[in-house]
Amino acid sequence: MRNDASRLPAIDALKAIACVLIVLHHLAFYGPMADIARPLMPGVIDFLFDYGRMAVQVFLVVSGFLFATRFNPASSALGAPLALLFQRYTRLVVPYSAALLLAIACSAVAGVWMEHRSISEPPDLGQLLAHVLLLHDLLDQEALSAGVWYVAIDFQLFALAVLLLWLPHRLAARFPAQAGALRLLAALLVAGMTLASLFGFNRNDLWDETALYFFGSFGLGILCSWALRLPRPGLWLGLLTLAAAAALAVDFRERIAVATGVMLFLAVAARSGLLHTLPLPAAVSRLAQISYSVFLVHFPLSLLVNAAVSGFFPANPVVNALGMLLALALSIVAGAEFHRRVERPAFAVRTRLLFPAGVVAGGWLAALAATSLGG
Repeated sequence: MRNDASRLPAIDALKAIACVLIVLHHLAFYGPMADIARPLMPGVIDFLFDYGRMAVQVFLVVSGFLFATRFNPASSALGAPLALLFQRYTRLVVPYSAALLLAIACSAVAGVWMEHRSISEPPDLGQLLAHVLLLHDLLDQEALSAGVWYVAIDFQLFALAVLLLWLPHRLAARFPAQAGALRLLAALLVAGMTLASLFGFNRNDLWDETALYFFGSFGLGILCSWALRLPRPGLWLGLLTLAAAAALAVDFRERIAVATGVMLFLAVAARSGLLHTLPLPAAVSRLAQISYSVFLVHFPLSLLVNAAVSGFFPANPVVNALGMLLALALSIVAGAEFHRRVERPAFAVRTRLLFPAGVVAGGWLAALAATSLGG
C-alpha cells in the first residue's frame, strides 16, 4: 500500500477504489452509525460489511506487482537484504506510529461519549511494544486500530519475498558459473511459495496472521509483472491464470477470485498500454497517492464521528448515513494532510526511529494517566 504508483494510472484507479471501500467497510463493520443507518439502505450496508474487506486483495496484488518492478532474481539490491528490510520497516513505521498515537487518543475521547466494541482499552507496555515491532497479531495482542494487521502483513510479505530472492542471489555470488540456473531457482521459489499459499496455507485460517496465508495474492502480482517481461508473455500469463483457476476449483475463495481478477486486469492493462495511459482524474490519482495515510487515520477519526453523530442522533438513519459520508470525507482530507506532514517527508534515520519509541513512551504514559484518573 505504501508504494508510489503515480506513473501508473491503472494502478492508481485500483488503489483509489480500494481505499474508499476499506474505509466504508470499517464504517459498516465497526460503527454504530451503520447500525442506525441500516434500515435506510440494508443492501448497501450488508454489502460493505460482508464484501468491502475484499478490497485488501487489490492492495496485495498491486504490492506484489510493484515489488516485481523493483526486484527480480538478478537485482543487485538483493546483496544487502538487511538494509532493504530496515528501509521498508522505517518507511512503514513512521506514519504507522503516528497513526497509533492518534488511535490511542481518539479511542480515549470516543470512550467518554459512547460504549462500543470498536473502542480499544488503554494499551499496556507489552501491547505497545508488540505493535511497533509489527508483532501484535503473532503475539495475540488486541489491535489498537482497525487494519493495523495489514501493515504487519505487508512487512512480512516484503521480507519473505526478499528472502526467497536473496538465497539464490547469495549462492550466485559464490558460484558465478551457475548464476543463470540460480536466478531461475529464485523465480521458482517465488512461484512455489505462491502455489503453496494458494493451494495450502490460504485454505487454513490457522495461518491468517502470517505472510504464508497472503502470499498467494502477493505472488500473483509478482509473477504477473515478471511474466509481462518474458518472451511470449501471453503463454506465461495463461499458465498463471490456469494455476489460479485450479486453486479456485480445489477450494473456491472469494478473496482469491478477486485477487485473480485484479491480476488479470493488470495483465490486460499492461499489454494494451492502459497501465500507463488510462485517463484518470487528478483527484483519483491524488487519492491513490495518499491511500496509505487515509488507511492509517480513517479509523480513529471515524470513531470520533461515530461517537458524535450516533450520540446526538441515536435514532435518525438519514443523519447517520450522512455521518458515514462525513467520516469518509474527513478521512480523505485528514489523510492528505497526514501524507504531507508525516508520510512524505524524508526524515533522517534517527528521527524515523524516534517515531516507534514515541509510541511506546507516549502510549504508556497516556495509559497510566487514564488508569490513574479511572482509579
